[in-house]
Amino acid sequence: MPASEQGVAVSGCRYQLIPRVLCFVLSGDAVLLLKGAPDKKIWPGLYNGLGGHVERAEAVQAAAAREIWEEAGLRVSDLRLRGVVTVDTGEPVGIGLYVFTGTVATPAGVASGEGSLEWVRLADIRQLACVADVPLLLERITAQPAGAAPFSARYWYDAEGRWQVAFDPT
Repeated sequence: MPASEQGVAVSGCRYQLIPRVLCFVLSGDAVLLLKGAPDKKIWPGLYNGLGGHVERAEAVQAAAAREIWEEAGLRVSDLRLRGVVTVDTGEPVGIGLYVFTGTVATPAGVASGEGSLEWVRLADIRQLACVADVPLLLERITAQPAGAAPFSARYWYDAEGRWQVAFDPT
């Protein structure tokens, strides 16, 4: 189908999304998290999964694998889409967040220019200073039965600027 049939030219006033990936690398009962460098533009000093923007002409799964490699020097097995989150920023452009997991047999990783990499026991996540959605997403992911369809969720901010979350019923 030609690009002209996608309807983008007539969608100028519609809500638009920037695609991003968020990846949780698992090994046994631990997850690899990145503690953002103090000079990082967003989420300095906070623990987060690996990830970033999806590049133009890149599939989201390829972006997830690339981000894991760039940030941790790891090739993972069983890279799976676990959920999709629409982030309404209150602006005409929001975020389409694709949440992945992958596994490695032996916890390893390399230094990252974006912060320090740490293997953290899943049971200890709530004791860390994390990006707000990390504990929530990890709880959701670890509770998913094997072979479950990816979850769908929406984040937005209320009139007072407080972060809100809604998961679609499964």
